[in-house]
Amino acid sequence: MHDIIRADKRGVANHGWLNSRHTFSFGHYYNPQFIGFSDLRVINDDRVAPGQGFGTHPHRDMEIFSYVLEGALAHKDSMGSGSVIRPGDVQLMSAGSGVTHSEFNGSDREKVHFLQIWIVPNVTGAPPRYQEKSFPEAEKRGQLRLIISPDGAQGSLEIRQDARVYAGLFDGEERASLTLGDDRHAYVHVARGSIELDGQALNEGDGVRVRDAGTLTLANGRGAEVLVFDLRPNEVPGLH
Repeated sequence: MHDIIRADKRGVANHGWLNSRHTFSFGHYYNPQFIGFSDLRVINDDRVAPGQGFGTHPHRDMEIFSYVLEGALAHKDSMGSGSVIRPGDVQLMSAGSGVTHSEFNGSDREKVHFLQIWIVPNVTGAPPRYQEKSFPEAEKRGQLRLIISPDGAQGSLEIRQDARVYAGLFDGEERASLTLGDDRHAYVHVARGSIELDGQALNEGDGVRVRDAGTLTLANGRGAEVLVFDLRPNEVPGLH
């Protein structure tokens, strides 16, 4: 079953320096129909003004990754990690037993546009850790590149959950299929452009919850950048 969450149904937070769209309930936005999906808890589509950002704040027991679409995102944390990531880069912070961090626009002239994504871990109180990696456009063009997995397969970043994340770029006749099996759920998020998922038209910001996923096919993209989440079929109370 394909359950589409259209972009204009997302929560909105505009603080001047931050313009954000929340796929799932977050902060002051609460929608009982959109608390999360399986272990996927947050997809925030954030645009941050030049020279602005999120000051130092704490997290614990959450897998948090950032996927940059435009600009430069600067990160610092209490583990001593610090870097600036750009389009094609992915950073994954496992908050574990506790960590503080900050994220800022790394430019004083251009905005940064990125996705902030949270996944619930399968263990609590683990040591915090930080990973980052660049995934070149050629590895995502017309295909789904594994970028996050529980075992670091294919050079992906390693997450503390039975979840996998794929990223792909699609234009024109480019297409890709991904077989997850009937015992898995999937979430598909269109980060940019437009594309069809199993023949259903999707636009930028749209998302699709898929139960008993089987095989998914992406085709007829127009400047499309897509993330696909392979998730456990658990229905945790409060995470729908």
